Amino acid sequence: YGKNTIKFLRLHKEGKKHFVKEVEVCTHLRLISAQEYLEGNNSHVIPTDTIKNIVLVLAKKNGIPSLEQFAIDICNHFMTTFCQVMYVKTYVQEVPWQRLHENGVPHIHSFICVPDGIRFCEAEQCRNGPLIVFAGIKDLKLMKTTQSGFEGFYKNEHTTLPERHDRILCGELFCKWSYGECKDFDFDCIWNKIRECILEAFAGPPDCGEYSPSYQKTVNSIQMLVLSKVSQVQVIEVVLNNTFYNVLDMKNLGLTNDKEVLIPVEAPYGSCACTLARK
Repeated sequence: YGKNTIKFLRLHKEGKKHFVKEVEVCTHLRLISAQEYLEGNNSHVIPTDTIKNIVLVLAKKNGIPSLEQFAIDICNHFMTTFCQVMYVKTYVQEVPWQRLHENGVPHIHSFICVPDGIRFCEAEQCRNGPLIVFAGIKDLKLMKTTQSGFEGFYKNEHTTLPERHDRILCGELFCKWSYGECKDFDFDCIWNKIRECILEAFAGPPDCGEYSPSYQKTVNSIQMLVLSKVSQVQVIEVVLNNTFYNVLDMKNLGLTNDKEVLIPVEAPYGSCACTLARK
C-alpha cells in the first residue's frame, strides 16, 4: 500500500539565482505481516498521509540533488526508521522545466516547460537486500521524415499493407534501464548521456541520417548504443509506440500530392518492445 501522485515544486536559491525541481512521487510499502488485511489490525500501518508528509519533509531537508538520489533517500528513510517495513518502492518523475534564455543569456528565475520527454526513476529495497535503482525517459516523441522503410515482411491472405522503402518513422518512446551496484554515480550526467544516445541511434548522422528497416531494428540500435557507451547500465528496456502517416489522395482537388500532406493514423497503433541485458 502507499501514497500516489505526491506533487510538489522544490525551489532552491543561490543568491539571486533560482533552481526548480517539480516532481511527482509514488511511494509504496510492504509490512512484516498482512494483519491489517486479514484481521483489521492497523497497529503496524503507517498512514498514507504520513508517507506523504515524510516525502515532503525529506524534500525540504535534503533537497533533490537528482531524482535517483531523492528516491534513494526516501527508501533509506523508511528502512531505517520503521522496523515493520520489509520493502519500499519509490517512483519519481519530473516536470520538464528548463531555464529560460533571452538572447542567449540564462534568466536567473524564469523557466519554460519543454515537452521533450519526461525523466523518471524508481528505487526499491527489501530489508537485508540490495538497493535497486532504475531510471528512464517516457513520452519522448520522435520523428524522421525519410530514411525509413518496411519491406520483405511475412505475407498471407490477410496482408493488405504495401511494402515501403521510404516512409516517415514516428513514435512515442519509453526507455527504462537498471544500474548495477549503485556507487557514487553522477545520475544527471548518465541520464543526459543516455538521452543523447537515444537521439543519435534514432536519427543517425545529422547530414545524412541512417536507414531504419523497421521499428524493431531502431529499438535494438538504441539499446546497443546505450550499452556500448554507458557502462553503468546493466539492463535496458525500450518501447516504441508507432504513429503512421498516410499520404492524402488529393486528385479530387486537382492536385498531385508527393508526400507533402499526410494524415496521422493515431489508432490502432503498433508497438515494438524489447529488453536487452549484458551477459
